[in-house]
Amino acid sequence: MHDESSGRPEPQMRTMELVVNGEERPLRVATHETLLEVLRERLDLTGAKLGCNQGECGACTVLIDGEAVLACMTLAVECDGQEILTIEGLEDPTTGALDPLQEAFIEHHGTQCGFCTPGTLMSAKALLARNPHPSEAEIREEIQGNLCRCTGYAPIIEAIQAVAEGGSND
Repeated sequence: MHDESSGRPEPQMRTMELVVNGEERPLRVATHETLLEVLRERLDLTGAKLGCNQGECGACTVLIDGEAVLACMTLAVECDGQEILTIEGLEDPTTGALDPLQEAFIEHHGTQCGFCTPGTLMSAKALLARNPHPSEAEIREEIQGNLCRCTGYAPIIEAIQAVAEGGSND
């Protein structure tokens, strides 16, 4: 089939279900849509940012089944049935309490403009789930794909270390 107004083929569509921040979300998506597009444009979850759209900046980092991934480089159809955690899902759904990482970023001034913060938090969340007590070198390695132009990384690393040392990464 072709879109008569543009002459281009109509996109192939697929019905699927994502589990986003613990909520089942049935969707019909075009097979070319990225996870980032679906999260931002269909589900109104705008925490993951569109930065470079080439997998270089880390602003779009989310967790898929606990692993940090770049949502701008992931096709939504590849995520059918998988658990997606976005920055919006870090706060406690019952109490609204912030995740210990979010609290630490506030306390240690790990944000300035805030653009990179959601992706960096999600990378840190994945790291601490795998390794609750990472070294500074391991933290630096984990967040190296999250570009920050404001903080110089020191307060970000301090925040992650504070959570690791406190042992609270629920």
